[in-house]
Formats: sequence, structure tokens, C-alpha cells
Amino acid sequence: MKLSGSLLVLLFLSFSLNAQEFKFQEEVIDYGKIDKGSDGAKVFIFKNIGDQPIIINKIQSSCGCTVPKKPEKPIMPGEDGEIKVSYDTKRVGGFSKSITIMSNAKNPRKIIRIKGIVNKEISLLKEKSIVIDN
Repeated sequence: MKLSGSLLVLLFLSFSLNAQEFKFQEEVIDYGKIDKGSDGAKVFIFKNIGDQPIIINKIQSSCGCTVPKKPEKPIMPGEDGEIKVSYDTKRVGGFSKSITIMSNAKNPRKIIRIKGIVNKEISLLKEKSIVIDN
């Protein structure tokens, strides 16, 4: 029994020493208040803080209004990676969407989020004219 317990501890230690892990600069991106039809693209940046390559197998969003794009290549230890997310800004009102990342990391499922408010109307920039008297 003592031998099997020791083997279990060694297996756990070897797994934790060779673990893949990533850390996001921010796990929630707040769009704030944005205009209807404006650019809904944002980028989540993360760093591989493990000692093995991170492979993102799949990314799912909580609805069809949010389109995530995963990195095509493995992210090597110490390198940064990007997950691009596009939100459909033609949908007016508040939004809060989750993006689920499936990878080979120590915790294989990671959830990141976007949120914000899309205004009903596009705000127009008002330019001032300068009148010069002669």
C-alpha cells in the first residue's frame, strides 16, 4: 500500500512539473458603450506560463452573435497568443457573452467574457465651421 501511495505522489508531481498553463492579460473585455454598426472586434492576449506548448483545440461562444477565432499553431512556453473575438454590433442593447476555450492546459476549460452596450443610433460627429471675416 505504501508503494502505491508513493507512485501516486510521483505521478502527480511529474504531471504538475510538466503542466501547460496560460494566463490572460484580461479575462473580461468591456466594450463600454458603442455605436450600432461599429467595429466589434477585440483581442484577448494570453501568455503560456507552463513548460509545454499550449494547443487550443476548440473555442465556443455562448451565442451566434459572438465569433471567436483560435490560434492555428501551438503557443510555445513563454510566448504570447491571441484569441480574436467579433461581436455583432447590429444587435442593440446590453450584452454579456462567454467564450469557452478547450485546450491541453492543466485546466482544460477556460471561460473568458465580453460585455458592453450597443447604442440604438449611430452618433454623428459634429464638425464646427470656422467663419473668417474679411
